[in-house]
Amino acid sequence: MGIRILITDDHHVVRRGLAFFLKTQKDIEIIGEAGNGREAVELTRTLKPDLILMDLVMPEMDGIQATKMIKTEMPEIKIIMLTSFSDQDHVIPALEAGASGYQLKDIEPDELIDCIRKIMSGENQLHPKATSHLLANLSNKENKERNLLEQLTKRELDVLREIAKGKSNKEIASTLFITEKTVKTHVSNLLAKLELADRTQAALFAVKNQLVK
Repeated sequence: MGIRILITDDHHVVRRGLAFFLKTQKDIEIIGEAGNGREAVELTRTLKPDLILMDLVMPEMDGIQATKMIKTEMPEIKIIMLTSFSDQDHVIPALEAGASGYQLKDIEPDELIDCIRKIMSGENQLHPKATSHLLANLSNKENKERNLLEQLTKRELDVLREIAKGKSNKEIASTLFITEKTVKTHVSNLLAKLELADRTQAALFAVKNQLVK
């Protein structure tokens, strides 16, 4: 089974271009196209894609609203924001809405393919500009997050930092000289302690609390 993708963009040429290239990949199947956020939500309910490439600024419903609705109803579906905007007013709401990735439209095609595959394997993929905005603007958080953070062991903190760098469990195991099974246990424990749903939220949490430089 290939990765089933829904392309959402209000520009027909952009959708056609993305579909044309992605169809050249044996492990990717384009199952639909949407011209705005509302269409994306409706098609997602019907088609149940594995991943959505989501534009940000669209008529009727923007990508952030659509992402919130989709992730609320179908949290297992991965969403990559593919946009021309890299400012904090777009980046932060998009990630808080539940996007697993944030990339700019000038991304190289091969990089986009790599990004899609990594997100489907459980990693988060953020454009460097998106990461820098998070570092610059999410440095202070309420006391609740600090209190939650204090519950983590030193090793769980180490794992959290590596998650924020976009590393897979295998890469974290190699970096910290522990087994992949142990990494999975630490990831499960830290997500529970921090009251987070997935690795993307954990990465966002780490950046907000200045755990990565």
